[in-house]
Amino acid sequence: MECFCGERAEDSLVSSFRKFSTTNLSDALDKLGLKSGVIGILPAFDCPKLVGRAVTIKVTAYGMVKSRYHLGTEAIEAARPGDIIVIDNGGRKDVSCWGEVLSYAAQIKGVAGVVIDGAFRDLDAIREIRFPVYARGVVPVTARGRITQESFNQLIQCGGAQVRPSDIIVADASGVVVIPVEKAEEVLSVASELLEKETAMIEELKRGIPLIEVEKKFQYEKMLKQP
Repeated sequence: MECFCGERAEDSLVSSFRKFSTTNLSDALDKLGLKSGVIGILPAFDCPKLVGRAVTIKVTAYGMVKSRYHLGTEAIEAARPGDIIVIDNGGRKDVSCWGEVLSYAAQIKGVAGVVIDGAFRDLDAIREIRFPVYARGVVPVTARGRITQESFNQLIQCGGAQVRPSDIIVADASGVVVIPVEKAEEVLSVASELLEKETAMIEELKRGIPLIEVEKKFQYEKMLKQP
């Protein structure tokens, strides 16, 4: 399938998301009426936080139609330093779609990490080289003869969230969020407002003000109400 590459946000805009947690950003997406956090995709070990642009891979069942390359090869070659590979394997946890060799290749290329809607393998080796993997699970079972790459840098989904090449991915210990690139500045603005309000609430709680009074003052229950 033909490679499709969308608009790429400026590096400074992508970096602006580093100050926010996935929970902050999920709230901002909710307030904007967009798809919020992805559930069930978590760091495989004590991975660092990921913030970067998506390079996508779509996986399908193995069969008569064969991929030209082992899955992930083309995506790694197409990735730029700091990009995040996002793999749509439909949430399958019975077969790996990522492993040690791909992790080494991606790390050498400068890829920031991988987010997998599915499972991976070679956890011990990947943890040793500290390549960040966020996934639904880990299994020993190879992809060979079971699954194959359908496409790369095309529209996919990750945990029900639509992901396009160059959309912004943020992943931390709470999970994963996908920021549509054309909504990035709007999401940042709303996330900043929400974080400022929550920070002010915590400061008041530290000063001994009862929670019920803080909640009433800041209208905490209605913070995510859409205009």
